[in-house]
Amino acid sequence: MSALVVADKVGAWYGQVVGLSELTLEIAGGLTGLVGPNGAGKSTFLKLVAGEMRPARGSIHVLGFAPFANRDYFRRVGFCPQQEAIWDDMTGLEAVTFLMRLHGYVPAEAKRRANAALDRVGLGDPRSRRIEGYSKGMRQRTKLAQAIAHDPELVIADEPLNGLDPVGRAEIQALFAELGRSGAHVLVSSHVLHEVEALTERIVLFHRGRLLAQGPVGEVRKLLSRHPRRVEIRARDTRRLATALIALEPVQSVRIEPGNRIAVETGDVERFFGELTGIAASGNFGLQSLESRDASLEAVFDYLVG
Repeated sequence: MSALVVADKVGAWYGQVVGLSELTLEIAGGLTGLVGPNGAGKSTFLKLVAGEMRPARGSIHVLGFAPFANRDYFRRVGFCPQQEAIWDDMTGLEAVTFLMRLHGYVPAEAKRRANAALDRVGLGDPRSRRIEGYSKGMRQRTKLAQAIAHDPELVIADEPLNGLDPVGRAEIQALFAELGRSGAHVLVSSHVLHEVEALTERIVLFHRGRLLAQGPVGEVRKLLSRHPRRVEIRARDTRRLATALIALEPVQSVRIEPGNRIAVETGDVERFFGELTGIAASGNFGLQSLESRDASLEAVFDYLVG
């Protein structure tokens, strides 16, 4: 089976800012997650895949097409962009119907498809209200509806879970899984690894405009487990607690900070949390809070490329 996306030494710039640098990769069909911190190049890559941008250098082909300014390709693709891209003075139903008319559907069929897509994304009565009064989550659902209403071969969604509550996130994740099972190809981006992990085992890691890694989520988890974490603890008796913590094998360093805080660096955060539970139970240290301060993808990526 041929690759869904083939990129060869692709470069993209925003003035003097590098969006993508010498990006070469292939993505197979099915459901794939694009992961990376904000500014990693995910949105730029998806705009290239969607045909909204032309590469400054190199080439990209999707479904066998060069995407930019290609009408035959546009009919096969649905794009849910990260930025606001719908009209405030229309209702959700009107906006999606209008876009289906641009796809060439007659008015009745355009409206039928719009209603069906809005049903799939879970936008009920609000579809009859003007978009200017929509919440962030409602806008996200409307953007996603217009991306799937014409039954495209490929659905491209840039940070589609932003602004959704936990129930909404679960519903949209289920929708992507359904699209994948139905035979559509799906590319979904997120800066939150566990969001992508809930959707697919296949991920592509971006960092600072280039490909960092590509493969199963399990391999990424192995990288995460080797990433030193900084854990911040608040407690009443910081000196006694710090003395107890420094004796733990997974602890690499302990530093007492202002505000009854202790900064701990550990190379095995799961083991550290397990041993901390025993320490907390054995002494009256007055633990108040615990937070892994640098468990973000940005820290992980910096560690992996540092």
